Amino acid sequence: MEKNTTIKQWSTDDRPREKMLMKGVSSLSDAELIAVLIGSGTKSITAVDLAKQVLQSCNNNLDDLGRITIKDLMKSKGVGEVKALVIAAALEIGRRRKDIKPDEKRQFTNSAEAYKELEFIRDLNHEEFWLLLLNRANRLIQKVKLSSGGIVATVVDPKLVYKHALDHLASSIILAHNHPSGSLRPSQHDLNITAKLVEAGKMLDILVADHLIITIDGYFSFSDEGLLRQAI
Repeated sequence: MEKNTTIKQWSTDDRPREKMLMKGVSSLSDAELIAVLIGSGTKSITAVDLAKQVLQSCNNNLDDLGRITIKDLMKSKGVGEVKALVIAAALEIGRRRKDIKPDEKRQFTNSAEAYKELEFIRDLNHEEFWLLLLNRANRLIQKVKLSSGGIVATVVDPKLVYKHALDHLASSIILAHNHPSGSLRPSQHDLNITAKLVEAGKMLDILVADHLIITIDGYFSFSDEGLLRQAI
């Protein structure tokens, strides 16, 4: 009798977990997704084949699968209580997600809106450098504190700036830091780092939409003052 081939003996591309890591969750079939959930099969059947059995019991219809009970799931040979609970929990999460309206992220169309988002750094007695990561519609993806420094300066590493932007698939970024001294004028260092970040962004097709200097008395916008155009 031919011995059953386990998932570990399959090609890496065919193993659900490895395939998910290499190619993304969307590359997996319904059966492979369920196999990832249940984790393992039995001595005689792989997790993928077990998942196929579960789907066949519901006419290969995920909507029907979401309606069956835990007791019904356990009718598939090899699906015990734990596996049935995991499948049921995953389907319930999907059901609840459908009922939630997407969070409408804040949109930034001018410097005043960006300042309002970052106004809290005006009272700090040390410098901090922040990023607003935006999508193509100029809506906020993520707000990131890049660095925290001393009274007169903070370190800004362009590699870290664009690592955050790339990790979050940002289309544009807004830079911001505070001046505890109260000066609203950019220093030469501020001008230099802004120019460097603008140039790096051009290479990566990520727009530097603005750079704000924030103080207790208000803010200075590189965009409003035309300094980003000069840098470009």
